[in-house]
Parts: sequence; C-alpha cells; structure tokens
Amino acid sequence: MRHVLVTGAGGQLGTELQRCAWPDGWEVVAIDLADLDLTDTAAIAAKVAERPWAAVINGAAYTAVDKAESDQVLAWQVNALAPAAFGAACARAGVPLVQVSTDYVFDGDKQGAWEVDDPVGPLGVYGASKLGGELAVRTSGARHAIVRTAWVVSAHGANFVKTMLRVGAERGRLRVVDDQHGSPTAAADLARALVTIATRLADDADLPSGTYHFSNAGPTTWAGFARAIFEKGAMRGGPTVTVEPIATADYPTPARRPANSLLSHDAIRATFGITPRPWGEALDDILDDLLGAHA
Repeated sequence: MRHVLVTGAGGQLGTELQRCAWPDGWEVVAIDLADLDLTDTAAIAAKVAERPWAAVINGAAYTAVDKAESDQVLAWQVNALAPAAFGAACARAGVPLVQVSTDYVFDGDKQGAWEVDDPVGPLGVYGASKLGGELAVRTSGARHAIVRTAWVVSAHGANFVKTMLRVGAERGRLRVVDDQHGSPTAAADLARALVTIATRLADDADLPSGTYHFSNAGPTTWAGFARAIFEKGAMRGGPTVTVEPIATADYPTPARRPANSLLSHDAIRATFGITPRPWGEALDDILDDLLGAHA
C-alpha cells in the first residue's frame, strides 16, 4: 500500500481528496490542525519522517483573506513557513510534494488568462504569504508541483455557493461585485487533478518539478456566478433571487482582490493531459448535492 499525506483534511479540498477514487494500492492519510500544528516546523519534519510516504499534498492554508491583513504573522507561518518545512522534509526523504497555491499571487491587471510564468505581484498579505510558500517549495530541493487555483467551491465548508444560497433564502435581491473576473473551481475537480499529479510525480522519477494552474473552464464574474447559482438552484427548488451588479469600489474590504483571476490551463494540459470541464457543469454537481437533482 502506498500512502499519501494530505493536510487540511477538514477543508473543501481535503474533504474531496478523501472522497476521490485513488488508484488501486493508494491510501490517503488526511490530517488537520488537531493532528499537526502548522506553526511547528519540527512537528512538520517529524510527520514527513514518520513513514515512507509516496507523496505529500499540502492543501492546508490560512485563507481568511481580509483577516490576514491584521494577522500577518500567523498567515506567514501557515502559508510560507509551513510549506518551507514540508519542502525541506520532503527533500530529505525523497518524497514529491504537491503545494496548493492561489491566483492571489497575481495583481490582477493582465488582460486574458494568467500563464504560469507571468510576473507575480500580490496585492495583500494573503497573496504575499502564499507566494512565499511557493518560493520556499521551489528552493527546497524537493521534487514538486505547485498548483494555483481560484474561487474554490463545493457542497461542504464555507464558500460562495453555500453563502449565496443561504443569504438568497433570506432576501429576494442581492448586490454582488461584477468587475472581478475569474473561473470558479469545484473542489472535487481540483482534487481529481491533484490525484493525477501526485501519482504521476510518485511514479515517474524523471518528471520535472513545475508550476501549474487549475480552475474550471470559462470566464465569469462574481455577479455572473451568483446568477448561475440562483438560476440553476431554482430548477432544484432553491430560492429565486435578483442579482444586482455592483463595482468593487461599492463593496470595500480590508484586502484588495485581483480584478482578473482567470488562469491559463496550458501547462497542466501539456504535462498531465488535464483539460478542466466548464464551471457550469461543475456547479450542477454541487447543486445536486446541496439541493437534489432537478427534474
């Protein structure tokens, strides 16, 4: 049996990685904060040395984007120093590491989808700390894949789809930002991509380290995504809600968000043959889980 260590067991991605159909002979060992303190680099090193892992997937992160602006030390500990510790430990053990990162490493000013080698320029603490994690992994000596993603949603945990359905059930009209562009990502689809990447890294010692992007396919805005949630949800008995588009300036937050979070899939398609499906199809699956399949 080949064991893969997965962090962030209770999160959206960690949950889906445990639900995924892994190849025969593979078993997930998923851990959360109760099992491993991500601010304790010695504990991270001990966990990696605990057994001969086939791969490590670090899906845990400090993801409270606005809170990170005032909680900088913890954000950097979890998002940068913990990946540094995983990278160093994986390098010593000869274990491949998959590090999950974010669109927030970019400033959002580009027209069109971001390529993996485009210049980075995070706008706040969250993006900067995640970029720090990327740099730590790249320079650790561990064979690795860094996978950036964006707008992650699922039928569990806290995310935009569940928030829209909950708030929409209380109000008939919602104001949603319409000038931030991106592609939603189903945690289940991201998990399946990471299974492919982790197993390939483990099976092919000649596969080089690299950086990749994964989201579902197709552009939208938060307002466009909200409309789709309510339109598709209404077919399943969900609330009927009017979405009023607003500008980012009309919804100020402590942290700045990238105006463009569209991610190119060229690298992940070329290396792993992964072609993400449209986000609308992925949303259908999530709403089926939350509301039941529509007639």
